[in-house]
Amino acid sequence: MLVKSYPPKTEYMKPLALFTLLLFVLISCKKEDSGGGNNNPPTPTPATMYFPPVTGTEWQTTTVASLGWNETALNDCYTYLQSKGTKAFIILKNGKIVSERYFGTFTVDSLWYWASAGKTLTAMIVGIAQQEGKININNKTSQYLGTGWTSAPLAKENLITVRHQLTMTTGLDDGVPDNSCTTPSCLQYKADAGTRWAYHNAPYTILDKVVENATGMTYNGYFQQKIRDVIGMNGAWLPSGNDNVYFSNPRSMARYGLLLLNKGKWNTTTVLSDTNYFNSQVNTSQSLNPSYGYLTWLNGKSNYMLPTVQAVFPGMLTPNAPADMYAALGKNDQKIYVVPSQGVVVIRMGESAGNVQLALSSFDNELWGKLKLVIGY
Repeated sequence: MLVKSYPPKTEYMKPLALFTLLLFVLISCKKEDSGGGNNNPPTPTPATMYFPPVTGTEWQTTTVASLGWNETALNDCYTYLQSKGTKAFIILKNGKIVSERYFGTFTVDSLWYWASAGKTLTAMIVGIAQQEGKININNKTSQYLGTGWTSAPLAKENLITVRHQLTMTTGLDDGVPDNSCTTPSCLQYKADAGTRWAYHNAPYTILDKVVENATGMTYNGYFQQKIRDVIGMNGAWLPSGNDNVYFSNPRSMARYGLLLLNKGKWNTTTVLSDTNYFNSQVNTSQSLNPSYGYLTWLNGKSNYMLPTVQAVFPGMLTPNAPADMYAALGKNDQKIYVVPSQGVVVIRMGESAGNVQLALSSFDNELWGKLKLVIGY
């Protein structure tokens, strides 16, 4: 069933967007992968990694006891999650479901928004377009959009590459009244590209148009063909103000987390074959904010920056989490956490846990303080 209430912020859901989503769900269905344009040879999958079938509802489970995890601590975690407005929570271990909980009226079939956790989807789809020779991230963005896509002087606009969009280093002013506005008048010069890190939604959003112009397909269509249908996700990108926001059920978010855990491969299907690109996505992408890759947050670094401020904070993003964790973090605590050393994916959908932030919030470290007791790392 669909969720019965949505965040009051109009940037995440409008009546028209809800109608579109309902229509989309009624007329679309998941298709078993027929290649989706991916002609790469099969990649062997470690015997310990499980992938649910692309179609149907089958998903193997494993138990807390068989893993030697702490079941009492997990029950305490559920109590905490419920108190924090959580709607869906899933833990995967090597692809199998260890924990799957829904709260209130939310169910396995309910749909919810990813907010900025969807940025990691865009990062991977740009990588796929590059491996197909349609995009070169080192090219200037105007090669795909034409000149005048910003109001910056032409010489400054020409400094901006697709890679700068992926790393939040375009140098465009994130302090404009509408951080998501993508019209040229809103995209104003602040600093030379590559010299300033700022969490700026608009340059990221314009990557959709870069992909469309480079591939000759709609962004939704290209994403569905290259990622969604290949790994058995549902959902769609829907317009929300000047932005596009992804909506899906919780298991679709978990499927994408599993794709990230397995470095862009789904069972024997290679979704993203460019290992250099994937490694860049989940490692430090520039020297200004070591805790940011390609539209992906990184734990375990010496310092980090956050949205809306130019301060540099010492230490790791999430001290209670494993140092090798990388994450998709969205407003109101939409989360995908991936921990390669543990073979673990954790997803959370729901209302704000109480400390409203665009990405990282106090919820992250609090939750991992509890998960640390569960997993025992």
